[in-house]
Amino acid sequence: MKKKLLYISLVLFFVGATAFVIFRSKAYGGRQQVAAYELLQRKGPSATTEEWRRTQQQVGKLLAEIKASPADQKTAISLANLFIMEGRATGNYSYYDKAAMHYVNSVLQKEPNNFDGLVLQSLIHLSQHHFSDALAVAIKAEKINPYNAFLYGLLVDAHVEMGNYDSAVLSAEKMMEIRPDLRSYARVSYLREIFGDYPGAINAMELAIDAGMPGDEGTEWCRIQLGKLHEHMGNITAAENSYKNALHHRPGYVHAIAGLARVATEGGNYAAAIQWYQQADSLVNDFTIKGELIELYQLAGNTAAAKSISDQLIKSMEDNARAAATDETIGHYADGELAIAYLRNNNYDKALDHALAEYNRRPGNIEVNETLAWVYYQKSDYPNALKYMQVALKTNSRNPALLGRAGLVFLKAGEKQKAKQLLKDALAVRTNLPRNLQQPCELALKEITI
Repeated sequence: MKKKLLYISLVLFFVGATAFVIFRSKAYGGRQQVAAYELLQRKGPSATTEEWRRTQQQVGKLLAEIKASPADQKTAISLANLFIMEGRATGNYSYYDKAAMHYVNSVLQKEPNNFDGLVLQSLIHLSQHHFSDALAVAIKAEKINPYNAFLYGLLVDAHVEMGNYDSAVLSAEKMMEIRPDLRSYARVSYLREIFGDYPGAINAMELAIDAGMPGDEGTEWCRIQLGKLHEHMGNITAAENSYKNALHHRPGYVHAIAGLARVATEGGNYAAAIQWYQQADSLVNDFTIKGELIELYQLAGNTAAAKSISDQLIKSMEDNARAAATDETIGHYADGELAIAYLRNNNYDKALDHALAEYNRRPGNIEVNETLAWVYYQKSDYPNALKYMQVALKTNSRNPALLGRAGLVFLKAGEKQKAKQLLKDALAVRTNLPRNLQQPCELALKEITI
């Protein structure tokens, strides 16, 4: 249903380590705090890597230092940074976001204007989908140091999520001026995609990959984004090559495995796709991967498996929502994901409740408006569906799913000429148009006689 959320990019060197975060759905517990956080044992192939050995050594050394000197702010920042990376590597954001925030807050309580602390706090807020908080903290940090490329990357991300696309472009331009590297090119690519420039987005993402080191997670994450761009352009062979290359450079990379699952789905090989998704799901707790597996089971006619995973997914996200309501410092806002999950279950009233909750937080975001428009469409409230879909189209995004849904909405609203063009554009890249949208779009286009 939605594009990802992911946030494009972002390997970077920050306080001596690589801070790389993708914004995914996470499960959080209650308010309980601990005096210190340890590394949790990894599972699967990542538990045997040299990277894991180095991480254990680094964290062990830093924990010993912080125990000896609890007021050492530099060590606390380094620990927070490493915990953020470990959350990214393992998918256990529930634990590692709290661990990172614990050490960040210990710094900011003593020094509220600590630049490194503010930057990491903004980063964690983004991960928790507290986008307005992330933006406010990043703006505060900018006043302290307006010459930091990493900070402008956070501003790009926060402005995009809040729907401030022109401001995001300005922040990306500043980022490029300071440091044109992998993370900068990746964000340029993302913005070009948002504004409908897929060839430009592909070019920028290729530059990002060239600027990185093969095998590094940041480089391979960008290679995955390149594959997704090729998918949106209908070039499935190029997308598959990107995913295979990522797996070659980084064996067991979960996002490459999920990419191959999508390729198999687009080729109609549901059995292979299910195996790929099951493998990816076993490696990391990721709501997006689970959601794609649910949709695949629905396509394959296995409604029991789809419902079982869907029920578990909704329960996890509802737990997130309750945690966010009771403790905003650690809770992950999950309303956007819940709206999509309830849409999959055809529970449109619940979907509307959560879509409106997310809309009230960030009414300018195009994906939020697309979700809300689609909920209204399913409820046969076509005037409201049109109202929000018009906002979703404001950046001229060429995402095939968005174009297909928009075409159906405009047709029901009586705007046949606009609907016809949108449906044609969506079907022109039908290889990346969701299977459950292809037939409705084809039938709708046939009924337009003008």
